[in-house]
Amino acid sequence: MSDRVSPSGHYPPPPTQIMWRQVIGLSGLSAAITLTWVIYNAYLGKLLVQFGFTPQAATTVLVVENILALGMEPLWGGLSDRAERWFGHRFLLISFGVVTASAIFVAIPACTILIKPLPGVKLLLPVLMVVWALAMTIFRAPALSLLGKYATTPQLPKAASFLTLAGGIVAAFAPRSQELILNLGPGVTFTIGSLVLLATAAALRALDPPGGLPQTRPQTTATPQPVTSPILLLRVGVILATGAAIFCSSSFLMNVFSQLLKAQLPQQDTKLLMFWFTLGSAVAALPAGTLATKVGNRQGMLGGMAGTVAGLLLLGLAPSPGSLLLAGIIWVAGLSLVNNGAIPFAISLMPNQWKGLGVGSYFGGIGAAKVLFGVVFPTGLAQMAPTIGVIWASITCLAAAISVALSFRFPPHHEI
Repeated sequence: MSDRVSPSGHYPPPPTQIMWRQVIGLSGLSAAITLTWVIYNAYLGKLLVQFGFTPQAATTVLVVENILALGMEPLWGGLSDRAERWFGHRFLLISFGVVTASAIFVAIPACTILIKPLPGVKLLLPVLMVVWALAMTIFRAPALSLLGKYATTPQLPKAASFLTLAGGIVAAFAPRSQELILNLGPGVTFTIGSLVLLATAAALRALDPPGGLPQTRPQTTATPQPVTSPILLLRVGVILATGAAIFCSSSFLMNVFSQLLKAQLPQQDTKLLMFWFTLGSAVAALPAGTLATKVGNRQGMLGGMAGTVAGLLLLGLAPSPGSLLLAGIIWVAGLSLVNNGAIPFAISLMPNQWKGLGVGSYFGGIGAAKVLFGVVFPTGLAQMAPTIGVIWASITCLAAAISVALSFRFPPHHEI
């Protein structure tokens, strides 16, 4: 018999597949990252106007940040991979990024309080904001790539569901907590965000084990593929395209759903319905992660994209309040599979030695999509007709599905 039995006659426990304490710690850091962005976006325009800039200056700052993120996210993700090979862990880079971002985050409101907006120093505030966004790129991809250390590849979707849940809850409550955030004032709010970021990063560092799961450790004796390797660049390109397409399809979908809710259910509170839709998508990540673990992450993502397109077709063929609600339920399930599978997809598609580069490339794709949105839709999506929005959502969702499907053509490093 091949099964090994202990002297006491009992089978040995199965090997650990998910390090749950570390995953929960990483979920806390993910939620803290989302919280700081919620605070930042709530005050961005207000602080710039208060410092003597026009309301349009906020858009310019965001465009600059997104252009820089396109290159900086993959860069820092790749550097964290090198740091892990050199020092045995990524936390040197993560800690530096968290401390730097936290310090600059507090400095942003301090700048508006302590410095007069004179012509020679006015640019300090937008420069500080851009530098803060760059500091966030230092540790976001390196930190989230730790998921590949805390869970084996088949279990990544289940582990990722807790990160999706934590970040999704914060994002869902963001519009409803806007008044509270503004009433607290920038000094208090930015300080709270900074302290939460520092605390969650410190907790994760305390929980982080020296080596992680044996199955997830890079082979230190093996020479990693050079970053200029054609097959590696192709993988990076697919991840970039997937991230961009997922962001675009989600943006179109949320805009269409909000517009149709207002049109089909005018007596209802649209903001409240959108809150429940966003919160439902976050909670649905847990069963979505379990399902994707059973059927395969890429298969789950493709199924979620198919469901999303089916919901769009349902609205196109039979627009009514009933079909809108049914489509909303379908979208909750579909988006949960897609959004929850994105980080595991980026980690799994890359060799163990380049997990950080994979996650950074995904966020770089999102940055590219945001820049493209600003160019193609300079006035935003609010004025777009729902029919046009449905078409764009379908096209970008199909583009995401094609990107994921292309990944099946790559020689696997391990089972995805």
